[in-house]
Amino acid sequence: MNKPVVRISALSLSLMLLAGCATTSFTSAPDSPAQSQALALIEQGKPRDAAVQLEALANTLRGSARSAALADAAFAWHEAGDATRARTLLAQVTARQLSGASLQRYQLTTAELALADKQPAQALAALKESAEAVTPSLRTRWQLARANALQATGDNLGAALERARAHAALTGKARTDNQQAIAGLLGTLDDATLRARAAALPANEPLYNFAGRALIARGLPLPRPFDREGASQFDTSKRPPAMSDGYRPPVKMAVLLPLSGRLATAAQPVRDGLLSGYYGETRRRPDIQFIDTAGTAAGAVAAYDKAVTAGADFIVGPLGRDEVDAVFGRRELPVPVLALNRGKDTPPAGSAGFSLAPEDDGIIAAEYLRGRERSKVLVIHSNDDNGRRAAAAFRERFAQRGGQVVATIGVSDTVGDIGAQVRAAGAIDGVLLAVKAPQARALTPQLALAGAGGATRVGTSQLTVGAGKPEEDMALDGIVYPNEAWNVRGVPGLPAASTAGQILPSARGASGRLFAFGFDAWKISAYLDKVATEGGLAGATGTLFLDSNGNVLRVPAWSTFSGGRPMPIASSN
Repeated sequence: MNKPVVRISALSLSLMLLAGCATTSFTSAPDSPAQSQALALIEQGKPRDAAVQLEALANTLRGSARSAALADAAFAWHEAGDATRARTLLAQVTARQLSGASLQRYQLTTAELALADKQPAQALAALKESAEAVTPSLRTRWQLARANALQATGDNLGAALERARAHAALTGKARTDNQQAIAGLLGTLDDATLRARAAALPANEPLYNFAGRALIARGLPLPRPFDREGASQFDTSKRPPAMSDGYRPPVKMAVLLPLSGRLATAAQPVRDGLLSGYYGETRRRPDIQFIDTAGTAAGAVAAYDKAVTAGADFIVGPLGRDEVDAVFGRRELPVPVLALNRGKDTPPAGSAGFSLAPEDDGIIAAEYLRGRERSKVLVIHSNDDNGRRAAAAFRERFAQRGGQVVATIGVSDTVGDIGAQVRAAGAIDGVLLAVKAPQARALTPQLALAGAGGATRVGTSQLTVGAGKPEEDMALDGIVYPNEAWNVRGVPGLPAASTAGQILPSARGASGRLFAFGFDAWKISAYLDKVATEGGLAGATGTLFLDSNGNVLRVPAWSTFSGGRPMPIASSN
């Protein structure tokens, strides 16, 4: 039998040589003292000085030592922003003479320059070795370069995998940008593909936790609970064993709320909701202590220290964003925290964060519209903090999911004439109304007159603020909005929302949302193990999950106005 003839094109051969022989060992050979001294300058922020020294060193060497010094010099010039000089030196390197970290620096420089030249296939050829074999100082850049190359070749899932693997090593803006990039890559997948690919990911694959968050935002079920290891574990060892339904409350719980100061009004329904859940439980309950934070960062830190001194084994709160940042800013917290707002950073190891952030409303509204194949949307938002934040999150997620925001209109409490702006937006099939009820009542007839009355209209949770008079709210008929599950269906441990509102002023109207939030804070505290390892905990604000970063995620119920009255929608999918 004749053996098949294997043909290797000149381009393929050059790429193989460029990337180094496949059998080249990645075992790191130690750099010479002169190389090490020069390379250290890069870490000191002096890549040009490093490049000059390495290039001068190369001119004194021969063979493999010269190639290694040239490769390192090219890397340093690339770091210094001189791509032309880096390319010149790369051309002088004999790739097969390289090994260890010098080979890896050579390949990474080659790949990043290839990406700059819009040659992703050449970049992938240079980065074909597993990132696990790469020296740690280069590994994250290696993964991100591979991600960019894979995305450029159309492999969005592969790009997301590489970015997810790099994520833990990133900080600050780079980490935030990477998270947004992963969301954008997953946003290109339809629901069926996302579900199938997420289910196929092995345990502890970093991408799974990103995919899980994307599924929850779309209201889709998780194939399995979020992966947890190391820092993402929650220590409940001081608590008595869990009961059959997973109920395992703390032994002594402190609740940090601004009982005085500017946030006291918001704190009252949160406190009442938490106590409703607490006293509604007939089984063992923890000792509970409320500590006033006065609504300040310093007050929150002092309240936390007071709770620790008093022997609390679990702390709920604080409530204000600045307060949360102050407590989380310590990073090392001797007693775990369930913060009641979203800080600028992820919660420290062993703690969690729960919020009713406007951004969440914007994200789920975007997913709702894209799930119904709406592609051109007009965004109308109130000019307050809630409206702007919800609209910004909507725009970002809608674009990630392949939609287009054709125009954005900000409105004040007194809504003016926006008809001309609506008509100028052109053909649309969706409208986001990140506004309160009085604003929405003034906007809906204008949308109809401007020719946008047939577009799918989605509001945020703010739509219920100022509502309550059916004869006026008939103008809101047909607008879909995320609602608290408590308003739509029964929640164990709580009376119906209408009944609770008759008993407690803090449970009615707009305060009802914060009341439900407080109830869920108790529920998460009492079922922390269950929500962390299983997810899908039925709460008053929605179905609750706890991701690997310690963020409580929420799938709300959906409602619409009909005859001026809120009515539940059977399914949001």
